[in-house]
Amino acid sequence: MAAAAEPASPPAVRDVDVYADPTGALPVYRWRQAPKGLATRRQLRERRLRPGGQDPVAVIECRGGKRKAWLYDLAKAKPIRPMTFAKELALDKAMAARQTCPTCSRRYYHCLPLRTLGSCLECYDGTPAVPGSYMRPPGEHLAAAA
Repeated sequence: MAAAAEPASPPAVRDVDVYADPTGALPVYRWRQAPKGLATRRQLRERRLRPGGQDPVAVIECRGGKRKAWLYDLAKAKPIRPMTFAKELALDKAMAARQTCPTCSRRYYHCLPLRTLGSCLECYDGTPAVPGSYMRPPGEHLAAAA
C-alpha cells in the first residue's frame, strides 16, 4: 500500500520591494545632485504628473543615506487623472467620517481626534468650540426640526 503523500509546505513569505532593481544597478545620487529630467513622486505631483507605470530610473539619498527616494523620468511621466464626481463624492464621505463628532453630529472644518478622544473637545471635556469652526448638524436649520 502506498504511503500517503505529505502536504507540501507553503512557500516562505518574503518582503519584496516592488521598486527594487534586482541587479542593484540603479544609479544613486546624493541630495541635490540628480541630473535634470528626473523627479521624485512629490515633484511629479507638483507638476501635475504621475509616474504612469514606469519603473524608477535612479535613487536619491539624503540625510547621510538614511533616507532615499525613487527618481522617475519626466519625459515618460503622464498627466494625473482628472477628478471625477464619483471620486470627489468618495473623498468627501471619507473626510466627513473624520470630521463629524459622533456625539453632537457637528461636522468640523478640521479632523477630530476620534481615535484618542472619541468625540470633539466640546463633547469630551466641555471646551467650547468656536462657532465658525464647524457646520451646523443636519436638520438643525430646517423649520420642521424646531
